Amino acid sequence: MNLPWQTEAITAHSEVLVRSLKHWTGRDLLPGITAPAELAEGLYHAPFVLVSHGTEADPVLNYGNAAALALWELSWTEFTRTPSRFTAEAPNREERARLLATVTAQGYIDDYSGVRISQNGRRFRIAQATVWNLLTREGNHCGQAAMFSRWEFL
Repeated sequence: MNLPWQTEAITAHSEVLVRSLKHWTGRDLLPGITAPAELAEGLYHAPFVLVSHGTEADPVLNYGNAAALALWELSWTEFTRTPSRFTAEAPNREERARLLATVTAQGYIDDYSGVRISQNGRRFRIAQATVWNLLTREGNHCGQAAMFSRWEFL
């Protein structure tokens, strides 16, 4: 069985994550790494949390690196079947929806903070997250991603 970053789909998605962040912010997720397979593995093992979801009416998570899987206490299979709204507690979902609407309108934000909850009920506050729209090579919207390296358990 291939590990997530070894699949063709995740290698391609890794390129979407990187290309889209560069488009909106001018920043590289992993500076100096351009080979697709190396990029996919590097993102999966990165020292920051990286997640994304698709464009469904109730968007489902379609990527989480090892740091994200550990933080949310989920396997790859569980994570990628989870509606992204479930990463926040019910009272925080309205605030999360406002954030995503702002990202949709502006392309990205660089300073998001909020409370999230793991599968096992552990609450944590993320800080200084970057959230951005994902774009296909043709420039079509294909989801949203977030990355952060600061969080604290509550």
